[in-house]
Amino acid sequence: MVMQEPEEIPDEGHERIVERVAAIDVAKVSGKVCTRTPHPQGGSRRVTKVWEVTATLAAVEELGDHLMREQIQAVTLESTGDYWRIWFYVLEERGLRVQLVNARDVKHAPGRPKTDRLDAVWLAKLTEKGLVRPSFVPPHEIRALRDYTRMRIDLIHERTRYWQRLEKLLEDALIKISSVSSTLNTLSTRAMLQALIAGERDPRLLAELAKGRLRVKIPALTEALNGRFDDHHGELAGLLLAQIDGLDAQIARLTARIEALITDMPDVRPAELNSDAHPDKAASSAMDTVARLDEIPGISPEVAQVILAEIGLDMTRFPTAGHLASWAKLSPQTIQSGTRSRGAAVGKGNPYLKGVLGTAAVVAGRTDTFLGERYRRIAKRRGRLRAVVAVGRSIMVIIWHLLSDPHARYRDLGSDYFLTKIDREKKARTHIRQLQALGFTVALTPAT
Repeated sequence: MVMQEPEEIPDEGHERIVERVAAIDVAKVSGKVCTRTPHPQGGSRRVTKVWEVTATLAAVEELGDHLMREQIQAVTLESTGDYWRIWFYVLEERGLRVQLVNARDVKHAPGRPKTDRLDAVWLAKLTEKGLVRPSFVPPHEIRALRDYTRMRIDLIHERTRYWQRLEKLLEDALIKISSVSSTLNTLSTRAMLQALIAGERDPRLLAELAKGRLRVKIPALTEALNGRFDDHHGELAGLLLAQIDGLDAQIARLTARIEALITDMPDVRPAELNSDAHPDKAASSAMDTVARLDEIPGISPEVAQVILAEIGLDMTRFPTAGHLASWAKLSPQTIQSGTRSRGAAVGKGNPYLKGVLGTAAVVAGRTDTFLGERYRRIAKRRGRLRAVVAVGRSIMVIIWHLLSDPHARYRDLGSDYFLTKIDREKKARTHIRQLQALGFTVALTPAT
């Protein structure tokens, strides 16, 4: 290969993007603060100051006032555990532009001494050169909503664990009711469990408590309820059911609070609609957004609430749908080395967001819709796990468009989209090659 002519690239290393910056190396008890500002005598010289600030509300408020007097343009924090929160929240309230960055993205060059003082200076230098990539931190009202939705998800998982413990207890008592009823959380099974706890042991009488479609299984229920359920099983089962009832009440309380927060949430008006050119276009309310997201196959109002709590209503932080999908770790990655390229894992991402999107993708895969057909086509070729990620990304792209335009509505393309929009000649060539590989000679005759 002939060597190319070298091309000179102008050295712009001396050009600073941000003149007055601050950086904080965060720890549990305190933080090292570094500021870099222009020298009073002018020129290219810089003034670097480093000091320690205690991680208390009064001390951080005093720091915020000092940084405002110094006319600091940007403050950068490392996302160290949850210790960054007091610094971010208080400095943000003071009117400073605060950036939260992943510590992995701003790691110091290897082989250099590592101290909190040097880390703060290094972070400040990266900030003034514009080499930091801020993490997404939603506004206060979205953070409050997110705390409620995450707590609800955690309590739902905890309730599931208690049901599993109850099923394990019944197995220990040789009660096989879960083999007959698909779930223990029904009126019929709950009545049987309450009767067992109250002291009833006759399997025939217990089976007669079945209601609805479960009554056709009374003979099987009679056999399943013939076990060795004693008093200690009854006491433990009562405790587990009490825990489940308590969690049900807490989940219902959280759901009501989430709905109230979404109802009271201020409207969001996209930046492109703020001008006088669109006086007839109103802002989008959170309740209206939840209703529009609910139209997407696989998404329920509860899932829509979680999505809004995790990504917010303002999509200006994500210039394109691809940026949002990449932030959610739903975009395919490629690792290139020389002439070889291979795929890579999409990454962990936000577990709460990816969890509900995965659930929505699986539910959408059971529907006779565009997303359902897309799920089935990918699952057939690449497996269900890849299909979940691909459909989850498609849902994320749809969500971005709906949030970016307050008047957009979801319109399903239909499950026959892949059949009506494909290249007929290309599809025919594909089938011909497959038949020829099996040893057939193919001659096409157009249908009349």
